[in-house]
Amino acid sequence: MNAHQTGTREEWLAARIELLDAEKAHTRQGDELARRRQELPWVRVEKDYEFDTDDGPASLRDLFQGRSQLIVYHFMFGPDFEAGCPSCSAIADGFNGSAVHLANHDVTLCAVSRAPLPKLQAFKQRMGWEFPWASANATDFNYDFQAGISDEQERAGVAVYNFAEGDATAPTEDPGEWATQIAAAAGTDWPTFIRERPGMSAFALVDGVVYHTYSAYARGLDGLWGMYQWLDRAPLGRNESGIWWRHHDKY
Repeated sequence: MNAHQTGTREEWLAARIELLDAEKAHTRQGDELARRRQELPWVRVEKDYEFDTDDGPASLRDLFQGRSQLIVYHFMFGPDFEAGCPSCSAIADGFNGSAVHLANHDVTLCAVSRAPLPKLQAFKQRMGWEFPWASANATDFNYDFQAGISDEQERAGVAVYNFAEGDATAPTEDPGEWATQIAAAAGTDWPTFIRERPGMSAFALVDGVVYHTYSAYARGLDGLWGMYQWLDRAPLGRNESGIWWRHHDKY
């Protein structure tokens, strides 16, 4: 039986118009947030990073691929994973269609993970993805941009994520069904899994100099989940309990 409120078309239209006003305000607030993101001061990246890519060793500047802007998705795929994080994979399923448009708007979209390149290449082929994906396995890139916990941070027990200090140690006993399930989907255990952290970082290249312009983490990535944008407009919304999504070839 349908327990949801029902009404006439006239009642629906009145409620929809009222909601439209709130949606327009939300859109205008989003425009203002975008403006403020673009006004953040740029920070020169002084450290040299060397990535492994399909085209061989590459610097951070090389990842721009001749464009002036670079967006990096910090994809949770650690050296000991057997597959990519299913949550990151769900986000990355939307990259192929966007990457070509971004590339023709002077923006390169690239994923970066700590797993060695052959693992990334094999998983990328399995998923049918075409966007560039670089391995940062030999660098501190992910650690420097809050996308992973280093050995030093774990020993100290403190790491920075989403711009706040937090516990750098993962529970080793009964982390919970949700944590066990998502780690198992990546072919690893929870303490190993949680050493990687999701995020995105943006960079600008001006006169040969790379600048860090923006980063976001945790629920700051919500807008990148294409499926959630659709679910938020579906009759039952997200309607979820635990990890319901899978690698797209596992449904």
